[in-house]
Amino acid sequence: MFVDIAKIKIKAGDGGDGAVAFHREKYVASGGPDGGDGGRGGDVVFVVDDNLATLADFRYKRKYAAKNGLPGEGDKKHGKNGESLEIRVPRGTVIKEANSGAVMADMSKTERFVAARGGKGGWGNRRFATPTRQAPRFAKPGVPGEEWEVSLELKLLADIGLIGYPSVGKSSLISVVSQAKPKIADYHFTTLVPNLGVVYMGDGNSFVIADIPGLIEGAGEGVGLGHEFLKHVQRCRMLVHIVDVSGHEGRDPKKDFETINRELAKYDPELAERPQIVAGNKIDMAEPEQIEDFKAWAEAQGYEYHSICAPICEGTAELMNAVWNKLQTLPPIREYEAQEIPIESLIKKDSGFRISNPEKGYFIVEADWFPKVLRGVDVEDYESLQYMQNVLEKSGVFDALRKKGIQEGDTVSIYDIEFEYVP
Repeated sequence: MFVDIAKIKIKAGDGGDGAVAFHREKYVASGGPDGGDGGRGGDVVFVVDDNLATLADFRYKRKYAAKNGLPGEGDKKHGKNGESLEIRVPRGTVIKEANSGAVMADMSKTERFVAARGGKGGWGNRRFATPTRQAPRFAKPGVPGEEWEVSLELKLLADIGLIGYPSVGKSSLISVVSQAKPKIADYHFTTLVPNLGVVYMGDGNSFVIADIPGLIEGAGEGVGLGHEFLKHVQRCRMLVHIVDVSGHEGRDPKKDFETINRELAKYDPELAERPQIVAGNKIDMAEPEQIEDFKAWAEAQGYEYHSICAPICEGTAELMNAVWNKLQTLPPIREYEAQEIPIESLIKKDSGFRISNPEKGYFIVEADWFPKVLRGVDVEDYESLQYMQNVLEKSGVFDALRKKGIQEGDTVSIYDIEFEYVP
């Protein structure tokens, strides 16, 4: 089954808690704190697998989690790091944050993407020992691993997209110009999944062509199979628009052509600007006047036109040569840039946060959503610090700290970030 969209939840491993321990050894008095740090949690990593062609593996399994780091132990023993989890996807998969729809990664050329980072291990109590604090009886908890709900969307990587109404001959064309073997029949919606083929042009040159099924009037709004497969046209460098010039089904080829282009524009305005070559198929069933009339009309619209009869390969070589020549002037297959995820999609207001005050002047703030919100924050950088303060103010952390009695100069610890509180 061809599955090209899925939604899953991923969870990186939590960091192990730091240990509270004191050195105990015969004949050694006041050994001092020696609690070790917790281990780092494992990452969740997406990996391209060129042996996969669909997202069918995600139909039934929807939750993926890496291993947690183990807690630290006494005698300065560091907890074991958690094992990372690899999730394999087909090339061309676009990973988006589900709530905002922001693109996290495009697995077209990226071979590996760390989607959820494992939490750092918490500090053991030995790290908190100072000349004035010789026996700290607290340690830091491990940082929670990042957790995301992501949507996976497979967008085929093809240079050329074959578009047109059902039964105009798209499958016939791809079967004769490549090694693809799609199902071919004389009824609508014979093709239920996109078919990919490689067209070899000699001297080691080739390009990938895709037969896009299901385009009819209303496809832009999801009528037929159009909405389901229009996404696969978005990466194509150019389109070959196939039209039945014979009109033997009682349809007007000019109207069909305009209808399909209108649906492309509704779905994605950029598609309306994509270069097109028009192929008038089924010329064996058309009158010469019909062919000439449509050719003149298409060329008057500014399109390059070719007449073909796909089943007997008439005109197909000339069409593929024209396509190849046009490709040499076009940019490479489209890639999607990573986007910034809005703060509102990151903060889990329902889960809140926790504040503890293990000793005077020291406040520890914990929340499962902190790691991904504060990812990469540098307290030495002014803009980065401003961003962090904005997050803490919006989420109510500062209000809660003030209610707890925090004073100017007190230390606030948010996992691996520490700073002095300035009102």
